[in-house]
Amino acid sequence: MNLQKFQNAIKQGIPSELPAAKKPNPKLSHPPKRKEILSTDEKKLALQNALRYFPVKFHSTLAPEFAQELKDYGRIYMYRFQPNYEMFARPISEYPAKSQQAAAIMLMIQNNLDHKVAQHPDELITYGGNGAVFQNWAQYLLTIKFLSEMSDEQTLAMYSGHPMGLFPSHKDAPRVVVTNGMVIPNYSSPDDWEKFNALGVSQYGQMTAGSFMYIGPQGIVHGTTITILNAGRKITKDPNANASGLIYVTSGLGGMSGAQPKATVIAGGICLIAEINDDATNKRHEQNWVDEKYSNIDQAIDRAIDARDKKEAVSIAFMGNIVDLWERLAKRNIKIELGSDQTSLHNPWAGGYYPVGLSYEESNEMMASEPEKFKTEVQKSLRRQTIAINKLAENGMYFWDYGNAYLLEAGRAGADIFKSENLFKYQSYVQDIMGPLFFDYGFGPFRWVCTSGKAEDLALSDKIATDIMKNISKNVPEEILGQLNDNILWIEEAGKNNLVVGSQARILYADAEGRTKIAEAFNNAIADGKISAPIVLGRDHHDVSGTDSPFRETSNIYDGSSFTADMAIQNVIGDSFRGATWVSIHNGGGVGWGEVINGGFGMLLDGTPDADRRLKNMLHWDVNNGIARRNWARNKEAISAIKRAMEMNPQLKVLVPNFVEDNLLDDLF
Repeated sequence: MNLQKFQNAIKQGIPSELPAAKKPNPKLSHPPKRKEILSTDEKKLALQNALRYFPVKFHSTLAPEFAQELKDYGRIYMYRFQPNYEMFARPISEYPAKSQQAAAIMLMIQNNLDHKVAQHPDELITYGGNGAVFQNWAQYLLTIKFLSEMSDEQTLAMYSGHPMGLFPSHKDAPRVVVTNGMVIPNYSSPDDWEKFNALGVSQYGQMTAGSFMYIGPQGIVHGTTITILNAGRKITKDPNANASGLIYVTSGLGGMSGAQPKATVIAGGICLIAEINDDATNKRHEQNWVDEKYSNIDQAIDRAIDARDKKEAVSIAFMGNIVDLWERLAKRNIKIELGSDQTSLHNPWAGGYYPVGLSYEESNEMMASEPEKFKTEVQKSLRRQTIAINKLAENGMYFWDYGNAYLLEAGRAGADIFKSENLFKYQSYVQDIMGPLFFDYGFGPFRWVCTSGKAEDLALSDKIATDIMKNISKNVPEEILGQLNDNILWIEEAGKNNLVVGSQARILYADAEGRTKIAEAFNNAIADGKISAPIVLGRDHHDVSGTDSPFRETSNIYDGSSFTADMAIQNVIGDSFRGATWVSIHNGGGVGWGEVINGGFGMLLDGTPDADRRLKNMLHWDVNNGIARRNWARNKEAISAIKRAMEMNPQLKVLVPNFVEDNLLDDLF
């Protein structure tokens, strides 16, 4: 499609004439059929909700079509209205827009739906099995149309994928405000999500899916590399070692979990990973994110042992069920150094976890036709998986929960996962690694996208970031020097590791000082013409301040506040009036609907003084809000970080906690 036709299609919105009917693309991956949860009256309501997007003249054609989609898939995706143009992040100059900020958001949305990037692109799902950008294609078409029309004096309000409309605002207001899954707390069970999503009134935005900030598996690979490096150091007791000669066993080759094999190889180790969906395995293999694939379980295990003997860094996919892999390793009494799990257990009953003993196709059928029996099989499988993990852990394996709700769901299934009442045998990676070493010091997954689409702009941004991090490292406390050095190595090697899938993007764990100085330098380089087009800044919601999640991001908060969500809500509100281009706040993400509140932002750097003012104001808050909360929870690393932050900026004044001697309290109780 030529540029003019593409731009006309963007501006069109809902077509004036019905396009031809479409079916799901058989070459793409699709989610399983969702469980049937609506009553007859509720099915009628779902149809009314879907048809309100269209003129009455279309209703007689669309009503039976949408009813069939609801029957066949458990959702109304409106396949007919998928655009005919290829979906990918084009250069920002190709988007028809009155606001360059709005054009940047269009670019980011289309990247999230790129067939190379998205897990289920026909269903507008980016990752995690249910992490949606929109609920249906009408919402996509109308959102893109609004973005093409809006000015810098308007804001688009988006309710769980639905573009409510353009509202007057001002140039420093966000261009888009996104909410996903914001339901009344007592209505936040998994079945509530199934019902509301089937009705077309709410959606699960995961983290960066519904906030238009996903950058492919690279978005998680850096944090995964850091985690594996530091997990390996717990085994070797060497603070500077890599993961050479260590086998890491895990599962999942989806949008997030698919980062694990690449990250393990970057860390110097051997990744042995199971994936039951052959399409996902083949996709990651074709993209060079997993090196080798085997359908024979013993061949896969033997290859990993051989690689360990040779200290070869390699990733090995077993095309089968993770429980079979764990049990085979335990039966053969294979020594394993590192272990985790990244099945999508935030979504255990709808395709996030596949029980042992059933094929992929059999599971997909059972979860829709016999949901209670499927739940029983999942929980039985979790109990078996835990038995095998426990045996390997007794033999010296360091196992951690990867924030996907493995411990939570295994515990609910009655698995032998508890050390004592309400205390798991294993810790989350945030408790052991990411929290005390990174989040408490303000280090988190900062990211940027070069909107020109040019690899040379990304390469220059890498160099700018490297130079700044090296300069910062000359004058920092010893306690964060190791984190800086690991991140400098990451950014120096990033170009060689072929991390780009989709947009020309990069991720880098940085603190407030690093993020601000890097962003300022980018803005200056754009102003000087060294970088040829604006840059979008963002971050994963999985960060210092953006997420309240007691089983992941805030699992190392021990003052009783880990189940509160003030930090995430304060963060998105603060970002919105400090200069963010768009903001989002979600229920669910990572560990599941009802288990977490998380938010994020996007910010366009266009080389202007306004962008310079906004970035300095917003990035400082976006990091230090979380450090302040972690400091108040009496996390010693965060206390050190917030004191340093107050020294660097006299306008920052934060309460620091006083410590109480234990014997004083022991005498009282």
